[in-house]
Amino acid sequence: MYGDVMTQPRPHLVLASASPARRRSLQAAGIHAEVRPSDVDESIVDHPDPDALCAELARRKAQAVTGEFRDEVAEAQVLVLGCDSVLAFAGEVLGKPADAAEATARWKRMRGGRGVLHTGHALVDVGSGRTAEAVAAATVHFAQVSDAEIDAYVATGEPLAVAGAFTIDGMGGPFVERVEGDPGTVIGLSLPLLRHLLADLGVPITSLWR
Repeated sequence: MYGDVMTQPRPHLVLASASPARRRSLQAAGIHAEVRPSDVDESIVDHPDPDALCAELARRKAQAVTGEFRDEVAEAQVLVLGCDSVLAFAGEVLGKPADAAEATARWKRMRGGRGVLHTGHALVDVGSGRTAEAVAAATVHFAQVSDAEIDAYVATGEPLAVAGAFTIDGMGGPFVERVEGDPGTVIGLSLPLLRHLLADLGVPITSLWR
């Protein structure tokens, strides 16, 4: 019985995102994922509800990459994971800042405050077409940073590449006092939530370990 399980092809996970942080999170959990960024234009989707917005974007990204596999013959089960994050702060839904000036202004509003980072997850089994979707949320408490710290951080370019204009696993980490909830949600991929989504499709997360 044990030998039979070991000879079965492992499911193949495809990450529909170019995010290095998401890839690192999977790698740290022992999961190798093929990276195939989607070409979804995030600007065409707008919604006042952060859960609905990030869920729709995650779904579109997963579906776009799933379409690339439909004409391919795969020996193993192929699973495509799409993710998207937005920050809800003071009644606004914030994605990536457009430029350095916007990132600076945003940080001057956020400092000393708190927001909620929402990350949508959409998982598609390419062979069966079955999907599993959910949104995770975590509350982020921002430090009372100085103007000089904001200017230095924005000058690194990091805030321009991420939702909410901050990270907790990079240079922005010192400027976040604490996180309520799964820190992976803020990084962009909640591993506990991924485990549940995989289970919904009948895939144990341990089968993805390399």
